[in-house]
Amino acid sequence: MLDLNRLKALHAVSVYGSVGAAAEALMVTPSAISQQLAKLERETGATLLERNGRGVRLTDAAGLLAEHAERILALVETAEADFEALRGAVVGKLSMAAFPTAARGLIPGALTELRSRHPDLELQFFEREPERQVREVTRGEIDLAVSQDWLNRPMGMPEGLSRATLFDDVVDVILPADHVLAGRSEVKLAQLCGEQWVSSSPGTICHDWLVFTLRSAEVEPVITCMADEYATQIALVAARHGCAIVPRLGRGALPEGVCAVPLRPRPTRRIFALWRSDAARRPAIRAAVEALRRAATPYVLGAGETPAETAMA
Repeated sequence: MLDLNRLKALHAVSVYGSVGAAAEALMVTPSAISQQLAKLERETGATLLERNGRGVRLTDAAGLLAEHAERILALVETAEADFEALRGAVVGKLSMAAFPTAARGLIPGALTELRSRHPDLELQFFEREPERQVREVTRGEIDLAVSQDWLNRPMGMPEGLSRATLFDDVVDVILPADHVLAGRSEVKLAQLCGEQWVSSSPGTICHDWLVFTLRSAEVEPVITCMADEYATQIALVAARHGCAIVPRLGRGALPEGVCAVPLRPRPTRRIFALWRSDAARRPAIRAAVEALRRAATPYVLGAGETPAETAMA
């Protein structure tokens, strides 16, 4: 009988292309992967790996077995999810990932609630950027991810994944405290024509969104400083090196020397949870999504509300 752990090792090598990469994905040593594959070779009586320069490649027999392994592992996951659903218990292992601002703004509260309400649930968390999240959820390395997309960069949904919107995260403009528009109840981007801007690196979602948003308001972006951490962007604004557009999620209290002013119309980014459709019946998935929604409550604003953190420092 084929061993599931050995099939999982073979499948990981097939997906990631090397023993080392498979070991990193499964969080084991390369020697552990090699041992599993050696046992699988003895079990099947077939050669599974061949030398290819300094690395290895899968044989035709290994490729065929890896295809079956993918289907078998998917069936096992579905069976586990159905069994958990039948029991109605929030148990087992649940791995979660989130991009940095969601990791700060949502994950601590959600993990605290899950550990308090469901002590038999084994939780693991990773900080991941959205592009990596999708790959890892698709491959089964992560059970649930908190991701984002913007108006001009909607995230495509690969086949086999499901998602639920948590909330729309409002974006404000961050200005030096002595800026002529500081302290206004709201501003339009057109009023910021001629300003210098602080942005994320070119090619990132946030940089592309800033350029798209400014040009949509007929403001040509003059970007003089680039930093990927919002805290660094805010520090640059405090030092009067430009203005920044920063979401509220995970932003925290603003330092002295800056203020956040709401924009009109109000830009938002969509925050959502993402998981494999085969695991949708797991009570742990449903419990995690609800915990994330409750953790998002401070960011879900009614019409006209402004969070305390946007007050001038």
